[in-house]
Amino acid sequence: MKNYRFLAIGLLALGIVSCEPDLDNPIDEAGGVYSNGGADFTNYVALGNSLTAGYADNALYITGQTNSYPNILAGQFALTQETNEFTIPYMNDNAGGLLAGGQQITSNRLVLATDSQGNNSPSVYAGMAPTTDITNVLEGPFSNMGVPGAKSYHLGVEGYGNLAGVQSGMANPYFVRFASSPQTSVMADALAQDPTFFSLWIGNNDVLGYATSGGVGVNQAENLNPATYGSNDITDPQVFAQVYSQMVQALTANGAGGVLINIPDVTSIAFFNTVPNNALVLDAQTAGNLTAYFSAVSQVFAGGLMAQGVPQEQAVALASQYAITFNEGPNRFIIDVPVSETNPLGFRQMTEDELIQLQVDQSALASGYGSVNLTAEVQQVLGLLMAGRTPTQEQANILFGGVNGLDDADVLDSTEISEIQTATASFNQTISAVASANGLAMVDANALLNSVADGGLSFDGGTVTATYATGGAFSLDGVHLTPRGYAIVANEIIDQINATYGATVPKVNVGQYGTITLSNEVQ
Repeated sequence: MKNYRFLAIGLLALGIVSCEPDLDNPIDEAGGVYSNGGADFTNYVALGNSLTAGYADNALYITGQTNSYPNILAGQFALTQETNEFTIPYMNDNAGGLLAGGQQITSNRLVLATDSQGNNSPSVYAGMAPTTDITNVLEGPFSNMGVPGAKSYHLGVEGYGNLAGVQSGMANPYFVRFASSPQTSVMADALAQDPTFFSLWIGNNDVLGYATSGGVGVNQAENLNPATYGSNDITDPQVFAQVYSQMVQALTANGAGGVLINIPDVTSIAFFNTVPNNALVLDAQTAGNLTAYFSAVSQVFAGGLMAQGVPQEQAVALASQYAITFNEGPNRFIIDVPVSETNPLGFRQMTEDELIQLQVDQSALASGYGSVNLTAEVQQVLGLLMAGRTPTQEQANILFGGVNGLDDADVLDSTEISEIQTATASFNQTISAVASANGLAMVDANALLNSVADGGLSFDGGTVTATYATGGAFSLDGVHLTPRGYAIVANEIIDQINATYGATVPKVNVGQYGTITLSNEVQ
């Protein structure tokens, strides 16, 4: 408890949180009066996942928590009325890694490092060792109930903060640190605080794991038992609607006001829009060589089909999909797809709308990953074909094996994107309906972050975009926001609270919040 109180006192001293008990409506510098309107911010509690916790750069650390959107909101709420202290289950350091019994179980945060050639790249911070051990349970209660990794249905699960369940995946290591007991749930600990106002931003992880894994999980539509879901699965919309409605019903039962935040389209984040799918840049000779290779694949495959008795017209038609043409300049990568009757060799070229994830091995892309691995054996078969000879089945397989498509885990294909967007749209319909039914404010984070991705949002000091590392909105993991990004979200939340409750909560200066961290103290 001492550590967290020390940090909170530090924030007060810096003026981030202001509270005057004898002034109900503080006066701003311009002479106006800030008002809470019909909202009561006395006891504000924030529920959600990593976005609520202030997670950034692939880790949770003090600076991120301090600049989380709930902490920003709490500071602004305190300008309109007397409020309780907004408490946060702070990490011990800015390293970001978690320990369990002295053993590190999550990685340190990412920083932007510069190599000897002046190239910048994200690297794991090694400037300090992590000191946050989940076996050291903090004393609450805590106003920020954001739990990184939590899905919608996790917030009501009893035992989600039980240390004994971490290894099996039944419990969450971040919640273990600040759960009031091993048997409690996130919702139970939030409700025990009797909040007068709440924010709820949950559901992102109900599609995010599926997306960042390249669709390796399962779309669990029509499976109503979340106990059977895997970590990378998409939550059934009916399950989401039920648990979400129940959470809001419980949070508003005592008359509390609140704000609901919907789910962004994860395909618009920097994680999926940094490595272009047409980054296979070729000179004229290489483009010609690849075109010739795939022409050979098509011809050999057609010949093999005809040797098996398939009519020539049918064989040529099926094989024609493999006669991929490449041009000088940018070309789209080749991806692996499931073998099927319509695609027996299991590869194709990417389409315009398909996405490559940020963590793809870019050095491998420069060495034939996503196109062709022209080994000596493959080149030998090509030479045989150029001499007019017919390859054996073994030689044909060597030729086909030269295709080096991107793995499914590195790509979101059009079907997977459609599944993600369909689920997201359904979740957001639920959030909108629940907000309307309960008279709550609602923030369209989907539209907000789409605006960031589509040209950016302007502020007094410039523009925030979704460009990786330099745009200012997304941290170095490409998924979570920077302090500046969280400030933009906080301002949008304030706008919707003011509109719904007739309040005049002041917004923050986005330009005063930082973005990414530069450091060469890396692994």
